[in-house]
Amino acid sequence: MNAYVVLKTLHILSSTLLFGTGLGTAFFMWFTHRTGEVAAIATATRLTVRADFLFTTPAVIAQPLTGYALMRLMGLDLHAPWLQAAMLLYLFTGLCWLPVVWLQWRAAQLAAAALRDGNALPAAYFRYMRIWFALGWPAFLSVIAIFWLMVAKPPLWH
Repeated sequence: MNAYVVLKTLHILSSTLLFGTGLGTAFFMWFTHRTGEVAAIATATRLTVRADFLFTTPAVIAQPLTGYALMRLMGLDLHAPWLQAAMLLYLFTGLCWLPVVWLQWRAAQLAAAALRDGNALPAAYFRYMRIWFALGWPAFLSVIAIFWLMVAKPPLWH
């Protein structure tokens, strides 16, 4: 097996993990949040934080590393407009994702404390979830745009 096949496989697998884990955990966390059931919310938020640590974080690291290696190996121009747009969107996605990681970690802590103490979820939990939800949409749409750019490689500007 040659380096190109290994790198491309790792790049595709890490993008799949990034997108799939993000979409899956967001779906379950949001719809569990909407139930208002503290025990379920505590479990969903805890597992979302764990999934981000185990799957999303390694994929976030692998994407630029394998992408850069593929660029070099394929002789792609770093200044190609589609590639620059993809990299900017990736950075933008990261700027959305970093606060999301903190927000869901804090939401998990607040839900666990509410469950442990037999209390309702505090106002801060709901504030964090509104911001989490709001940051998720631009990140999600940016990842879809990155997929399109990687496949289509359109001539965006010259």
